[in-house]
Amino acid sequence: MAKIIIIGAGVGGLSAAARLAKSGHSVEIFESSHRTGGKCQTEWIGDYAFDTGPSLFTLPAVYKDLFLKTGKRFEHVLTATAVNPSFRYNFPDGKRVDFVNLDLPKTCAAIDEALGREAGDAWHRIMQRAEVMWDISRNPFIQSAAPTLRSLLKERDFLRNLRFMAPWSSLRNITRGYSQDPHILAIVDRYATYTGSDPRKAPAALLTIPFIESSFGAWHIEGGVGRLSEELTQRVLGLGVTIHLNSPVQEIIVEGNKAVGIIDAAGERHVADKVIANADPSLVYNRLIPRKVKAAKSERRKLAQSDPSLAGFVLLLGLDNSKIAEAAPELKHHNIYFTNNYDAEFDAIFKQKVPVGDPTIYICKPDDPTMTKRANTEAWFVLINAPRHDPRNGWDWSTSGEKYAKHIIAKLDALGLRVSERIDVMEFRTPLDLENATGAPGGSIYGSATHGARSAFTKAKNISPIENLYCVGGGAHPGGGLPLVGISAELVVDAINGTKPGESFH
Repeated sequence: MAKIIIIGAGVGGLSAAARLAKSGHSVEIFESSHRTGGKCQTEWIGDYAFDTGPSLFTLPAVYKDLFLKTGKRFEHVLTATAVNPSFRYNFPDGKRVDFVNLDLPKTCAAIDEALGREAGDAWHRIMQRAEVMWDISRNPFIQSAAPTLRSLLKERDFLRNLRFMAPWSSLRNITRGYSQDPHILAIVDRYATYTGSDPRKAPAALLTIPFIESSFGAWHIEGGVGRLSEELTQRVLGLGVTIHLNSPVQEIIVEGNKAVGIIDAAGERHVADKVIANADPSLVYNRLIPRKVKAAKSERRKLAQSDPSLAGFVLLLGLDNSKIAEAAPELKHHNIYFTNNYDAEFDAIFKQKVPVGDPTIYICKPDDPTMTKRANTEAWFVLINAPRHDPRNGWDWSTSGEKYAKHIIAKLDALGLRVSERIDVMEFRTPLDLENATGAPGGSIYGSATHGARSAFTKAKNISPIENLYCVGGGAHPGGGLPLVGISAELVVDAINGTKPGESFH
Protein backbone atom coordinates (compact mmCIF):
# COMPACT_ATOMS: atom_id res chain seq x y z
CA MET A 1 0.00 0.00 0.00
CA ALA A 2 1.18 3.51 -0.82
CA LYS A 3 2.01 6.55 1.26
CA ILE A 4 -0.13 9.34 -0.18
CA ILE A 5 -0.06 13.08 0.46
CA ILE A 6 -3.10 15.18 -0.43
CA ILE A 7 -2.74 18.94 -0.85
CA GLY A 8 -5.99 20.53 0.31
CA ALA A 9 -8.84 19.34 2.53
CA GLY A 10 -11.69 20.43 0.28
CA VAL A 11 -14.50 18.02 -0.52
CA GLY A 12 -12.45 16.47 -3.33
CA GLY A 13 -9.44 15.88 -1.10
CA LEU A 14 -11.52 14.52 1.75
CA SER A 15 -13.48 12.21 -0.57
CA ALA A 16 -10.28 10.82 -2.08
CA ALA A 17 -8.72 10.43 1.36
CA ALA A 18 -11.65 8.41 2.68
CA ARG A 19 -11.64 5.99 -0.25
CA LEU A 20 -7.84 5.61 -0.19
CA ALA A 21 -7.65 5.05 3.56
CA LYS A 22 -10.38 2.42 3.33
CA SER A 23 -8.26 0.71 0.67
CA GLY A 24 -5.41 0.50 3.16
CA HIS A 25 -3.19 3.37 2.03
CA SER A 26 -1.44 5.70 4.46
CA VAL A 27 -2.87 9.17 3.84
CA GLU A 28 -1.87 12.63 5.07
CA ILE A 29 -3.64 15.88 4.13
CA PHE A 30 -1.93 19.29 4.20
CA GLU A 31 -4.48 22.12 4.37
CA SER A 32 -3.42 25.77 4.23
CA SER A 33 -6.40 27.15 6.18
CA HIS A 34 -7.56 26.56 9.74
CA ARG A 35 -10.46 24.33 8.68
CA THR A 36 -11.40 21.53 6.33
CA GLY A 37 -14.08 21.63 3.63
CA GLY A 38 -12.64 24.19 1.20
CA LYS A 39 -15.48 26.17 -0.36
CA CYS A 40 -18.15 23.88 1.14
CA GLN A 41 -18.89 25.56 4.47
CA THR A 42 -21.84 26.34 6.70
CA GLU A 43 -20.95 29.38 8.81
CA TRP A 44 -22.75 30.76 11.84
CA ILE A 45 -22.90 34.54 12.28
CA GLY A 46 -24.79 35.39 15.44
CA ASP A 47 -28.12 33.57 15.31
CA TYR A 48 -27.92 32.74 11.60
CA ALA A 49 -26.30 29.91 9.60
CA PHE A 50 -25.26 30.36 5.98
CA ASP A 51 -24.06 27.96 3.31
CA THR A 52 -21.22 30.10 2.02
CA GLY A 53 -20.22 27.69 -0.74
CA PRO A 54 -22.52 25.17 -2.41
CA SER A 55 -26.13 25.71 -1.39
CA LEU A 56 -27.60 23.03 -3.65
CA PHE A 57 -27.01 19.28 -3.27
CA THR A 58 -27.56 17.17 -6.38
CA LEU A 59 -26.80 13.57 -7.34
CA PRO A 60 -26.74 12.44 -3.70
CA ALA A 61 -25.94 8.89 -4.85
CA VAL A 62 -22.31 9.96 -5.32
CA TYR A 63 -21.87 10.65 -1.61
CA LYS A 64 -24.16 7.84 -0.46
CA ASP A 65 -21.84 5.50 -2.34
CA LEU A 66 -18.78 7.14 -0.78
CA PHE A 67 -20.02 6.77 2.78
CA LEU A 68 -21.28 3.23 2.21
CA LYS A 69 -17.99 2.06 0.69
CA THR A 70 -15.93 3.66 3.45
CA GLY A 71 -17.84 2.04 6.31
CA LYS A 72 -20.82 4.18 7.27
CA ARG A 73 -24.20 4.89 5.71
CA PHE A 74 -24.87 8.46 4.59
CA GLU A 75 -28.33 8.36 6.17
CA HIS A 76 -26.84 7.58 9.60
CA VAL A 77 -24.93 10.87 9.75
CA LEU A 78 -26.72 13.27 7.39
CA THR A 79 -30.34 14.01 6.48
CA ALA A 80 -30.99 15.07 2.87
CA THR A 81 -34.45 16.34 1.99
CA ALA A 82 -35.87 17.16 -1.41
CA VAL A 83 -36.46 20.88 -1.97
CA ASN A 84 -39.81 21.69 -3.54
CA PRO A 85 -40.05 23.71 -5.66
CA SER A 86 -36.49 23.11 -6.74
CA PHE A 87 -36.30 26.72 -7.99
CA ARG A 88 -38.53 29.75 -8.23
CA TYR A 89 -37.71 31.89 -11.26
CA ASN A 90 -38.76 35.54 -11.19
CA PHE A 91 -38.61 37.61 -14.38
CA PRO A 92 -38.42 41.40 -14.83
CA ASP A 93 -41.77 41.44 -16.67
CA GLY A 94 -43.49 40.17 -13.50
CA LYS A 95 -43.90 36.55 -14.60
CA ARG A 96 -42.88 33.77 -12.25
CA VAL A 97 -42.56 29.99 -12.53
CA ASP A 98 -41.83 27.29 -9.95
CA PHE A 99 -39.93 24.20 -11.08
CA VAL A 100 -41.40 21.11 -9.39
CA ASN A 101 -38.67 18.91 -7.93
CA LEU A 102 -38.27 15.44 -9.45
CA ASP A 103 -41.34 15.86 -11.67
CA LEU A 104 -40.75 17.00 -15.25
CA PRO A 105 -44.43 16.74 -16.33
CA LYS A 106 -45.52 19.02 -13.46
CA THR A 107 -42.70 21.44 -14.23
CA CYS A 108 -43.80 21.61 -17.86
CA ALA A 109 -47.37 22.20 -16.68
CA ALA A 110 -46.14 25.03 -14.44
CA ILE A 111 -44.32 26.56 -17.41
CA ASP A 112 -47.49 26.19 -19.51
CA GLU A 113 -49.47 28.13 -16.91
CA ALA A 114 -46.87 30.86 -16.37
CA LEU A 115 -45.35 31.30 -19.82
CA GLY A 116 -47.68 29.55 -22.27
CA ARG A 117 -48.04 26.10 -23.79
CA GLU A 118 -45.35 26.69 -26.41
CA ALA A 119 -42.75 27.40 -23.71
CA GLY A 120 -43.73 24.28 -21.74
CA ASP A 121 -43.47 22.10 -24.85
CA ALA A 122 -40.08 23.61 -25.64
CA TRP A 123 -38.77 22.83 -22.15
CA HIS A 124 -39.91 19.22 -22.51
CA ARG A 125 -38.06 18.89 -25.84
CA ILE A 126 -34.95 20.50 -24.36
CA MET A 127 -34.95 17.98 -21.50
CA GLN A 128 -35.37 15.10 -23.96
CA ARG A 129 -32.29 16.31 -25.84
CA ALA A 130 -30.40 16.79 -22.57
CA GLU A 131 -31.18 13.21 -21.51
CA VAL A 132 -29.63 11.85 -24.70
CA MET A 133 -26.58 14.07 -24.13
CA TRP A 134 -26.20 12.72 -20.58
CA ASP A 135 -26.43 9.12 -21.76
CA ILE A 136 -23.83 9.74 -24.47
CA SER A 137 -21.31 11.60 -22.31
CA ARG A 138 -21.67 9.70 -19.04
CA ASN A 139 -19.46 6.69 -19.75
CA PRO A 140 -16.74 7.83 -22.17
CA PHE A 141 -16.32 11.28 -20.69
CA ILE A 142 -17.54 11.73 -17.11
CA GLN A 143 -16.59 8.21 -16.06
CA SER A 144 -13.14 8.40 -17.65
CA ALA A 145 -10.20 9.89 -15.77
CA ALA A 146 -8.45 10.91 -19.00
CA PRO A 147 -10.97 11.49 -21.81
CA THR A 148 -9.56 12.49 -25.18
CA LEU A 149 -11.05 13.28 -28.55
CA ARG A 150 -9.42 10.13 -29.88
CA SER A 151 -11.14 7.97 -27.24
CA LEU A 152 -14.52 9.47 -28.17
CA LEU A 153 -13.86 8.77 -31.86
CA LYS A 154 -13.68 5.09 -30.98
CA GLU A 155 -17.12 5.08 -29.38
CA ARG A 156 -19.90 3.14 -31.04
CA ASP A 157 -22.32 5.36 -33.01
CA PHE A 158 -19.82 8.20 -32.92
CA LEU A 159 -21.40 10.16 -35.79
CA ARG A 160 -24.88 9.86 -34.30
CA ASN A 161 -23.57 10.93 -30.90
CA LEU A 162 -21.71 13.85 -32.46
CA ARG A 163 -24.95 15.13 -33.95
CA PHE A 164 -26.72 15.03 -30.60
CA MET A 165 -23.81 16.57 -28.64
CA ALA A 166 -23.44 19.41 -31.20
CA PRO A 167 -19.95 20.47 -30.06
CA TRP A 168 -19.99 23.26 -32.66
CA SER A 169 -22.97 24.91 -30.92
CA SER A 170 -23.05 27.08 -27.81
CA LEU A 171 -25.51 26.55 -24.98
CA ARG A 172 -27.32 29.73 -26.05
CA ASN A 173 -27.60 28.70 -29.69
CA ILE A 174 -28.77 25.15 -29.08
CA THR A 175 -31.54 26.48 -26.83
CA ARG A 176 -32.63 28.89 -29.55
CA GLY A 177 -33.19 25.87 -31.78
CA TYR A 178 -36.02 24.87 -29.45
CA SER A 179 -37.41 28.18 -28.23
CA GLN A 180 -37.20 31.92 -28.77
CA ASP A 181 -39.04 32.59 -25.50
CA PRO A 182 -36.82 34.98 -23.50
CA HIS A 183 -37.82 33.33 -20.22
CA ILE A 184 -36.68 29.87 -21.38
CA LEU A 185 -33.48 31.34 -22.81
CA ALA A 186 -32.71 33.05 -19.48
CA ILE A 187 -33.29 29.86 -17.48
CA VAL A 188 -30.92 27.85 -19.69
CA ASP A 189 -28.35 30.67 -19.83
CA ARG A 190 -28.09 30.52 -16.05
CA TYR A 191 -26.81 26.95 -16.14
CA ALA A 192 -23.63 28.19 -17.83
CA THR A 193 -22.84 30.00 -14.58
CA TYR A 194 -22.77 26.60 -12.81
CA THR A 195 -19.36 26.22 -14.48
CA GLY A 196 -18.47 29.91 -14.21
CA SER A 197 -19.04 30.40 -17.94
CA ASP A 198 -20.67 32.64 -20.54
CA PRO A 199 -23.65 30.87 -22.20
CA ARG A 200 -22.69 32.42 -25.54
CA LYS A 201 -19.40 30.50 -25.40
CA ALA A 202 -20.25 27.51 -23.21
CA PRO A 203 -20.77 24.22 -25.11
CA ALA A 204 -24.21 22.78 -25.74
CA ALA A 205 -23.28 19.79 -23.56
CA LEU A 206 -24.02 21.88 -20.46
CA LEU A 207 -27.70 21.12 -21.13
CA THR A 208 -26.97 18.00 -19.09
CA ILE A 209 -26.92 20.13 -15.91
CA PRO A 210 -30.66 20.97 -15.87
CA PHE A 211 -31.38 17.35 -16.84
CA ILE A 212 -29.42 16.14 -13.78
CA GLU A 213 -31.37 18.52 -11.54
CA SER A 214 -34.65 17.44 -13.06
CA SER A 215 -33.95 13.69 -12.91
CA PHE A 216 -31.94 13.32 -9.70
CA GLY A 217 -33.45 16.17 -7.75
CA ALA A 218 -32.49 19.28 -5.81
CA TRP A 219 -31.69 18.45 -2.18
CA HIS A 220 -30.80 20.19 1.04
CA ILE A 221 -28.75 18.76 3.90
CA GLU A 222 -30.31 19.49 7.27
CA GLY A 223 -28.19 21.98 9.17
CA GLY A 224 -26.57 23.24 5.98
CA VAL A 225 -24.76 21.76 3.00
CA GLY A 226 -21.49 22.42 4.84
CA ARG A 227 -22.43 19.54 7.13
CA LEU A 228 -21.22 17.30 4.30
CA SER A 229 -17.68 18.64 4.81
CA GLU A 230 -17.94 18.11 8.55
CA GLU A 231 -19.01 14.49 8.23
CA LEU A 232 -16.43 13.77 5.53
CA THR A 233 -13.81 15.11 7.93
CA GLN A 234 -15.03 12.78 10.68
CA ARG A 235 -15.05 9.89 8.21
CA VAL A 236 -11.41 10.37 7.18
CA LEU A 237 -10.25 10.88 10.76
CA GLY A 238 -12.05 7.70 11.73
CA LEU A 239 -10.16 5.89 8.97
CA GLY A 240 -6.81 7.02 10.34
CA VAL A 241 -6.05 9.90 7.99
CA THR A 242 -3.81 12.64 9.41
CA ILE A 243 -4.93 16.20 8.65
CA HIS A 244 -2.45 19.06 9.06
CA LEU A 245 -4.31 22.39 9.32
CA ASN A 246 -2.63 25.78 8.83
CA SER A 247 -0.06 23.90 6.75
CA PRO A 248 0.35 25.42 3.29
CA VAL A 249 2.47 23.63 0.71
CA GLN A 250 5.11 25.66 -1.12
CA GLU A 251 6.31 23.05 -3.60
CA ILE A 252 5.54 19.65 -5.09
CA ILE A 253 8.85 17.79 -5.29
CA VAL A 254 9.41 16.38 -8.78
CA GLU A 255 12.41 14.16 -9.53
CA GLY A 256 12.85 12.67 -12.99
CA ASN A 257 9.27 13.60 -13.95
CA LYS A 258 7.94 11.82 -10.88
CA ALA A 259 6.22 13.46 -7.92
CA VAL A 260 7.93 12.19 -4.78
CA GLY A 261 6.52 14.45 -2.07
CA ILE A 262 5.99 18.03 -0.98
CA ILE A 263 7.79 20.85 0.81
CA ASP A 264 5.73 22.64 3.42
CA ALA A 265 5.80 26.36 4.24
CA ALA A 266 8.49 25.79 6.87
CA GLY A 267 10.75 24.19 4.27
CA GLU A 268 10.37 20.64 5.58
CA ARG A 269 10.31 17.82 3.02
CA HIS A 270 7.61 15.15 3.22
CA VAL A 271 8.14 12.16 0.95
CA ALA A 272 5.30 10.19 -0.60
CA ASP A 273 4.61 7.53 -3.21
CA LYS A 274 1.72 9.55 -4.66
CA VAL A 275 0.66 13.19 -4.44
CA ILE A 276 -2.92 14.39 -5.00
CA ALA A 277 -3.57 18.09 -5.54
CA ASN A 278 -6.98 19.29 -4.39
CA ALA A 279 -6.25 22.87 -5.41
CA ASP A 280 -6.88 25.16 -8.35
CA PRO A 281 -4.87 23.76 -11.30
CA SER A 282 -3.33 27.18 -12.04
CA LEU A 283 -1.96 27.18 -8.49
CA VAL A 284 -0.67 23.62 -8.91
CA TYR A 285 1.06 24.03 -12.27
CA ASN A 286 2.14 27.67 -12.06
CA ARG A 287 3.25 27.90 -8.43
CA LEU A 288 3.71 24.51 -6.78
CA ILE A 289 5.53 22.69 -9.58
CA PRO A 290 9.00 24.09 -10.38
CA ARG A 291 9.19 25.85 -13.77
CA LYS A 292 11.98 23.51 -14.89
CA VAL A 293 9.61 20.52 -14.97
CA LYS A 294 9.02 20.02 -18.69
CA ALA A 295 6.01 17.74 -18.33
CA ALA A 296 4.03 20.60 -16.78
CA LYS A 297 4.46 22.86 -19.82
CA SER A 298 1.46 21.45 -21.68
CA GLU A 299 -0.77 22.04 -18.67
CA ARG A 300 0.52 25.59 -18.24
CA ARG A 301 -0.14 26.25 -21.90
CA LYS A 302 -3.73 25.01 -21.61
CA LEU A 303 -4.30 27.17 -18.56
CA ALA A 304 -2.88 30.24 -20.32
CA GLN A 305 -5.22 29.69 -23.26
CA SER A 306 -8.31 29.21 -21.06
CA ASP A 307 -10.63 31.93 -19.80
CA PRO A 308 -10.76 32.16 -16.00
CA SER A 309 -14.21 31.38 -14.65
CA LEU A 310 -16.39 34.12 -13.26
CA ALA A 311 -16.30 34.84 -9.54
CA GLY A 312 -19.05 35.67 -7.09
CA PHE A 313 -20.04 38.48 -4.76
CA VAL A 314 -21.88 37.21 -1.69
CA LEU A 315 -24.19 38.84 0.83
CA LEU A 316 -24.98 37.05 4.09
CA LEU A 317 -28.17 38.53 5.49
CA GLY A 318 -29.79 37.70 8.81
CA LEU A 319 -33.30 39.17 8.65
CA ASP A 320 -35.62 39.78 11.60
CA ASN A 321 -39.22 39.80 10.40
CA SER A 322 -40.47 41.24 13.69
CA LYS A 323 -39.08 44.60 12.54
CA ILE A 324 -41.97 45.02 10.07
CA ALA A 325 -45.67 44.96 10.89
CA GLU A 326 -46.76 43.16 7.71
CA ALA A 327 -45.97 39.60 6.69
CA ALA A 328 -42.51 39.22 5.18
CA PRO A 329 -42.33 38.69 1.40
CA GLU A 330 -42.61 35.01 0.51
CA LEU A 331 -39.50 33.31 -0.82
CA LYS A 332 -38.82 29.66 -1.58
CA HIS A 333 -35.64 27.78 -0.75
CA HIS A 334 -33.94 28.68 -4.07
CA ASN A 335 -34.94 31.93 -5.81
CA ILE A 336 -33.69 33.59 -8.98
CA TYR A 337 -34.43 37.21 -9.91
CA PHE A 338 -33.34 37.67 -13.51
CA THR A 339 -31.85 40.82 -14.93
CA ASN A 340 -33.52 42.52 -17.86
CA ASN A 341 -30.35 42.11 -19.93
CA TYR A 342 -28.32 38.94 -19.40
CA ASP A 343 -25.97 39.78 -22.28
CA ALA A 344 -25.01 43.03 -20.54
CA GLU A 345 -24.25 41.03 -17.38
CA PHE A 346 -21.91 38.63 -19.16
CA ASP A 347 -20.28 41.48 -21.08
CA ALA A 348 -19.60 43.33 -17.82
CA ILE A 349 -17.96 40.25 -16.26
CA PHE A 350 -15.99 38.80 -19.16
CA LYS A 351 -15.32 41.87 -21.36
CA GLN A 352 -15.38 45.05 -19.27
CA LYS A 353 -14.41 43.08 -16.13
CA VAL A 354 -16.47 45.31 -13.84
CA PRO A 355 -19.23 44.59 -11.30
CA VAL A 356 -22.69 44.24 -12.86
CA GLY A 357 -24.95 47.22 -12.31
CA ASP A 358 -28.20 45.30 -12.78
CA PRO A 359 -27.30 41.68 -12.03
CA THR A 360 -29.28 38.47 -11.84
CA ILE A 361 -29.66 37.67 -8.15
CA TYR A 362 -29.74 34.23 -6.54
CA ILE A 363 -31.19 34.00 -3.03
CA CYS A 364 -31.02 30.86 -0.92
CA LYS A 365 -33.45 31.07 2.00
CA PRO A 366 -33.21 27.60 3.52
CA ASP A 367 -36.46 26.03 4.63
CA ASP A 368 -34.57 24.63 7.61
CA PRO A 369 -35.42 25.73 11.17
CA THR A 370 -32.05 24.49 12.42
CA MET A 371 -30.28 27.30 10.52
CA THR A 372 -31.65 30.10 12.70
CA LYS A 373 -31.78 30.29 16.49
CA ARG A 374 -34.79 32.59 16.86
CA ALA A 375 -38.34 32.43 15.57
CA ASN A 376 -39.51 34.78 12.82
CA THR A 377 -36.01 35.20 11.37
CA GLU A 378 -34.49 34.23 8.02
CA ALA A 379 -30.92 33.54 6.89
CA TRP A 380 -30.29 34.56 3.29
CA PHE A 381 -27.30 33.63 1.15
CA VAL A 382 -27.28 36.04 -1.79
CA LEU A 383 -24.99 35.37 -4.76
CA ILE A 384 -24.19 37.74 -7.62
CA ASN A 385 -22.06 36.80 -10.62
CA ALA A 386 -18.97 39.00 -10.54
CA PRO A 387 -15.62 39.58 -12.24
CA ARG A 388 -12.62 38.01 -10.58
CA HIS A 389 -10.20 40.04 -8.49
CA ASP A 390 -7.57 41.27 -10.93
CA PRO A 391 -6.16 44.71 -10.06
CA ARG A 392 -3.75 44.74 -13.02
CA ASN A 393 -6.09 43.79 -15.84
CA GLY A 394 -9.58 43.98 -14.36
CA TRP A 395 -11.36 44.89 -11.15
CA ASP A 396 -9.82 45.55 -7.75
CA TRP A 397 -12.15 44.22 -5.04
CA SER A 398 -9.94 45.34 -2.15
CA THR A 399 -11.88 48.58 -1.53
CA SER A 400 -15.16 48.28 -3.44
CA GLY A 401 -17.04 45.59 -1.51
CA GLU A 402 -19.01 47.76 0.91
CA LYS A 403 -20.26 50.10 -1.80
CA TYR A 404 -21.40 47.19 -3.98
CA ALA A 405 -23.12 45.52 -1.01
CA LYS A 406 -25.21 48.67 -0.49
CA HIS A 407 -26.03 48.71 -4.20
CA ILE A 408 -27.32 45.11 -4.09
CA ILE A 409 -29.39 45.74 -0.96
CA ALA A 410 -31.00 48.71 -2.70
CA LYS A 411 -31.83 46.46 -5.66
CA LEU A 412 -33.36 43.85 -3.32
CA ASP A 413 -35.52 46.59 -1.81
CA ALA A 414 -36.53 47.74 -5.30
CA LEU A 415 -37.71 44.17 -5.99
CA GLY A 416 -40.13 44.55 -3.08
CA LEU A 417 -38.22 42.27 -0.71
CA ARG A 418 -37.95 44.86 2.10
CA VAL A 419 -34.45 43.81 3.10
CA SER A 420 -33.04 47.02 4.57
CA GLU A 421 -35.96 47.26 7.01
CA ARG A 422 -35.28 43.80 8.42
CA ILE A 423 -31.49 43.56 8.58
CA ASP A 424 -30.17 42.11 11.82
CA VAL A 425 -26.88 40.76 10.46
CA MET A 426 -25.08 41.67 7.24
CA GLU A 427 -21.71 40.57 5.91
CA PHE A 428 -20.35 40.55 2.38
CA ARG A 429 -17.69 38.39 0.73
CA THR A 430 -15.85 39.57 -2.38
CA PRO A 431 -13.86 37.51 -4.91
CA LEU A 432 -10.74 38.69 -3.10
CA ASP A 433 -12.09 37.21 0.13
CA LEU A 434 -12.64 33.88 -1.66
CA GLU A 435 -9.10 34.00 -3.03
CA ASN A 436 -7.70 34.61 0.46
CA ALA A 437 -9.84 31.91 2.07
CA THR A 438 -9.38 29.11 -0.47
CA GLY A 439 -6.42 30.01 -2.67
CA ALA A 440 -8.60 30.21 -5.78
CA PRO A 441 -6.75 32.76 -7.98
CA GLY A 442 -8.85 35.91 -8.33
CA GLY A 443 -11.73 34.18 -6.58
CA SER A 444 -12.60 32.27 -9.76
CA ILE A 445 -15.06 29.74 -8.42
CA TYR A 446 -14.41 26.98 -10.96
CA GLY A 447 -10.85 27.61 -12.15
CA SER A 448 -11.21 27.82 -15.91
CA ALA A 449 -14.48 28.65 -17.63
CA THR A 450 -16.03 26.05 -19.91
CA HIS A 451 -15.75 27.92 -23.20
CA GLY A 452 -15.61 26.36 -26.67
CA ALA A 453 -15.88 22.88 -28.13
CA ARG A 454 -12.48 21.81 -26.79
CA SER A 455 -13.08 23.04 -23.24
CA ALA A 456 -14.12 19.56 -22.15
CA PHE A 457 -10.55 18.43 -22.82
CA THR A 458 -8.73 21.43 -21.33
CA LYS A 459 -9.69 20.80 -17.70
CA ALA A 460 -6.76 19.50 -15.69
CA LYS A 461 -6.72 15.74 -16.07
CA ASN A 462 -7.14 13.61 -12.98
CA ILE A 463 -3.96 11.75 -14.01
CA SER A 464 -1.28 14.40 -14.41
CA PRO A 465 1.44 14.17 -17.09
CA ILE A 466 3.81 14.12 -14.11
CA GLU A 467 4.04 10.55 -12.86
CA ASN A 468 2.40 9.87 -9.48
CA LEU A 469 0.68 13.27 -9.42
CA TYR A 470 -3.11 13.48 -9.56
CA CYS A 471 -5.60 16.36 -9.63
CA VAL A 472 -8.97 16.37 -7.91
CA GLY A 473 -11.66 18.98 -7.26
CA GLY A 474 -13.75 21.51 -9.13
CA GLY A 475 -10.91 22.81 -11.29
CA ALA A 476 -10.05 19.32 -12.50
CA HIS A 477 -11.95 16.86 -14.67
CA PRO A 478 -14.92 16.38 -14.83
CA GLY A 479 -15.66 19.86 -13.39
CA GLY A 480 -17.20 21.91 -10.61
CA GLY A 481 -20.13 21.24 -8.30
CA LEU A 482 -20.40 18.73 -5.48
CA PRO A 483 -21.39 15.69 -7.56
CA LEU A 484 -18.60 16.13 -10.12
CA VAL A 485 -16.06 16.81 -7.38
CA GLY A 486 -17.08 13.56 -5.69
CA ILE A 487 -16.77 11.76 -9.02
CA SER A 488 -13.32 13.24 -9.63
CA ALA A 489 -12.19 11.79 -6.30
CA GLU A 490 -13.51 8.38 -7.25
CA LEU A 491 -11.71 8.53 -10.60
CA VAL A 492 -8.41 9.44 -8.93
CA VAL A 493 -8.72 6.60 -6.42
CA ASP A 494 -9.59 4.13 -9.17
CA ALA A 495 -6.50 5.26 -11.10
CA ILE A 496 -4.26 4.79 -8.05
CA ASN A 497 -5.77 1.43 -7.12
CA GLY A 498 -5.92 0.22 -10.72
CA THR A 499 -9.63 -0.53 -10.44
CA LYS A 500 -12.47 0.05 -12.89
CA PRO A 501 -14.33 3.36 -12.35
CA GLY A 502 -17.45 2.90 -10.24
CA GLU A 503 -20.97 3.60 -11.28
CA SER A 504 -22.30 5.35 -8.19
CA PHE A 505 -23.42 8.36 -10.19
CA HIS A 506 -25.58 6.52 -12.74
